[in-house]
Amino acid sequence: MIEVRHLQKSFGRVHALSGVSFAVPPGQVTGLLGSNGAGKSTTIRIITGYTSPDAGWVRVGGALASHDAMRVRRSIGYLPESAPTYGEMSVQSLLRFRASLQGLRGKARKAAVGRAIDTCVLGSVRRRRVGQLSKGYKQRVGLATAILHDPPVLVLDEPSNGLDPSQITETRSLIRRLAEGRTVLVSSHILPEIERTCDRVVILAQGRLCAEGDLKELLAGGEHELVAEARFATPASRAVALDAAKAIDGVQRVLPREMDGGVARWRVGFDPSTITEPELRHTLGALLAKAGAEVRLLERERVSLEHLFLKLMEQGPPSEPEAKPAEDAA
Repeated sequence: MIEVRHLQKSFGRVHALSGVSFAVPPGQVTGLLGSNGAGKSTTIRIITGYTSPDAGWVRVGGALASHDAMRVRRSIGYLPESAPTYGEMSVQSLLRFRASLQGLRGKARKAAVGRAIDTCVLGSVRRRRVGQLSKGYKQRVGLATAILHDPPVLVLDEPSNGLDPSQITETRSLIRRLAEGRTVLVSSHILPEIERTCDRVVILAQGRLCAEGDLKELLAGGEHELVAEARFATPASRAVALDAAKAIDGVQRVLPREMDGGVARWRVGFDPSTITEPELRHTLGALLAKAGAEVRLLERERVSLEHLFLKLMEQGPPSEPEAKPAEDAA
């Protein structure tokens, strides 16, 4: 539904984007992640037509943004980080006004406003002034304005920014409802929210693409590693057990870390084609028992999005790819 290819954008000497390419499949929620200055906002502004790339191209719903900008803009519902509202207007009046800007009139406008109010659960505040609403309700109003023209694509920039925990939970549920029958691109720096909300992620660093793909596959595709944590009676018994662990057939590495109270924590990397995870768990457990250790933990550590993100930031972005001209998209 959204296709981004070889985007480049500079502001003076600052390279905001350097050959960024990714795709957002239809009917999914995709998270756009990156630290401050990674290029998230620039990417969103190019997709939504607020700025043009120096090189590369964007296609939305089959339309090339550089050739059919109005069609692309009509297909997108956009909620910027600081959504513009008119505090003196009631929620209903604001939505009617915004629907008129979308070219909706008469019964079509009335139906669109009613649908947006129902979808975003704004019925109880429809006659209240926007300026009197809580931050959470204002965010719902912003989302309602973004769906008035029933766009197939939603682009949301930091939709949970500044909300309290309960408001974040409500916004997360609302985004999932809005995603039914739509394609959603969410930009955020709140990793747990992206992990709970999104099907896919696109991770940027210093204007370059670091990772892209199905979130579950990315998290499951980490290194094969077990974490063993045990308390040893003496340093000598710990050293003997460590050497024995390193000698297990199929174990590729053991990264030890000493903790307080005689506790050691090992990260044990292994080759699953040589030894399976259950086999390694059994062998390590027997080895630790033989050493007289008190086993506190022996399991495969779940890789979180935060773990993946920090690892990618540590590695840094890949080398800059060669730029491709926009004509390649035609």
